[in-house]
Amino acid sequence: MSEYSHEWICRNIVDGAPDAIIFADAMGIIRLWNSGAETIFGYSASEAIGRDLDIIIPEKLRERHRQGYRKVMETGVSRYMHELLAVPALRKDGARISIEFSIVVLKSDDGQIIGSAALIRDVTARWERERALKEALKSHATSV
Repeated sequence: MSEYSHEWICRNIVDGAPDAIIFADAMGIIRLWNSGAETIFGYSASEAIGRDLDIIIPEKLRERHRQGYRKVMETGVSRYMHELLAVPALRKDGARISIEFSIVVLKSDDGQIIGSAALIRDVTARWERERALKEALKSHATSV
């Protein structure tokens, strides 16, 4: 194990993770976009890095996201550091998907907040199954 540096291990975990791992700086500009993010959202890393997080946020939710993001960047605190947030998101092709994510706020050595990393899972298939089941149960209940 000692022949692998901590940096090498971390890089390979991030690069190989099937979930999206995205880091955005304090202004909400994407600085890291792993292969899982490429798969989930449809943007290559070169297309996403340097762009605003808005590329994956549905338009009607963008202002609320910006306000929440600014508050986290000011305080360094978010309940989603310990809880999952389930929200809709956008793919490059315009398709809406359902995601769950948590965040990690990153601080410099002197304590300054430099941005946040989101660990994101596409839960669209599960959400669609649950919705279909609820509709089937509702249909069954009204026909009885």
